[in-house]
Amino acid sequence: MDLEKDFIAYIRKEHLFPVPGKCLIALSGGVDSVVLASLCKVSGIPFGIAHVNFKLRTDESDKDEAFVIRLGKQWEVETFTCSFDTRSFAKQNQLGIQEAARQLRYNWFESIMDSKVANGYQYLLTAHHADDNAETLLMNFFKGTGIEGLQGIFPKGSKLMSQLVRPLLFAEKKQLIEYAEQHQLEWREDASNESSKYLRNFLRNEVIPLIQQHIPSLQQNLMGNISRFREVHTLYSAYIDQLRKQLLFEKHGEMMLPVRKLLKTPALQTVLMDLLKPYGFSPAQIPDIIQLLQGISGKYVDALTYRIFRNRQWLVITAIESKSAQHFLINANMASIEYGGGKLQLQELPYKQQLTALPEVAELHSPGLKFPLLLRKWKQGDYFYPLGMRKKKKLSRFLIDQKRSMSEKENTWVLCSENRIVWIVGMRIDDRFKITDHTLTMWRIRWSPPE
Repeated sequence: MDLEKDFIAYIRKEHLFPVPGKCLIALSGGVDSVVLASLCKVSGIPFGIAHVNFKLRTDESDKDEAFVIRLGKQWEVETFTCSFDTRSFAKQNQLGIQEAARQLRYNWFESIMDSKVANGYQYLLTAHHADDNAETLLMNFFKGTGIEGLQGIFPKGSKLMSQLVRPLLFAEKKQLIEYAEQHQLEWREDASNESSKYLRNFLRNEVIPLIQQHIPSLQQNLMGNISRFREVHTLYSAYIDQLRKQLLFEKHGEMMLPVRKLLKTPALQTVLMDLLKPYGFSPAQIPDIIQLLQGISGKYVDALTYRIFRNRQWLVITAIESKSAQHFLINANMASIEYGGGKLQLQELPYKQQLTALPEVAELHSPGLKFPLLLRKWKQGDYFYPLGMRKKKKLSRFLIDQKRSMSEKENTWVLCSENRIVWIVGMRIDDRFKITDHTLTMWRIRWSPPE
């Protein structure tokens, strides 16, 4: 392999950046990044170097930094260095050491790119290579990330880091070492790479060499799989985009999914994982969400900022604690809830035959309520049994009889237990939930209009 020729060929094949283009190289001092800088130098690509001292290896970390500074002077290129107390950062942010180092590193690189626009740095280059890509594929496979993670490391960064470029993904580690030895390059060895404490090192040092004893072409096979997985992902993404248009509907700021269509969807678990990922739901929650399709109204699953629950023939995705939401779930332990139509205060009391005859107060037979209750706006087709009546009445007719204006109708909310309306909020309770001679405990719910 002619590494110098293949380096330029790969950059052009993947359209990584125009040659020459001024680049900032993330230089650790190890053989990978030193070879990357050397290839840029012989290829006539102008570059600067940036080095992070994570203070994780005491004197060795400081020696790495001094080595990089010396290389910068030797190459006569602009050199940036910084130091972080990585362990303290990891502890304060409840992160693993590797994740903390990654965040610190890339945040600092971005700040350099942003602050040095005048110097013309257009791209940030890292020295990830084919071995890193194979390890990433295996890590993601074992972690269960799905087809998304099986695509490995991309030659270009994501939208959030669009300047990030990885021009060595075509080369194996052994080829980089051979090139460094042939050109008598100096580099620093990181002793921590020999430890199998971290998953990546465990795969690199123990698992992959063991498999290669039986499958010598393992590296090439994994690279071929990555290429195929990316093509599969392209087809899969087109299918998911099509389903997203068929299954996800926005209504009043909430997302709705039809239960019947979902039940007929092939590969439902995988489809739901991708449809719900933007709302923060994890793969581990998908089985619980699928159970909602068979469940009764009112059950729900929470992500960090979103909740999904079933309401009749729909799954509803709503922002948690958002007053603009159109659906709210009320648990028995909630004392109050504020929503677009005002505020509800809830209290369970012993029944002492002292009722409040006010329309803004609902006093309900406790055993009849099944929590969580659902608070939502009324809709066409709703009906209830008005207090004192044994026949059901459409809510649309009830509102006409109450001489409600158009705006008042639009702002009418109902409280539901399972699929049954309990209370037209601020107006009338349902006869099926009234206090009876057998009532021992009751729920008193008081409505206050929005301020």
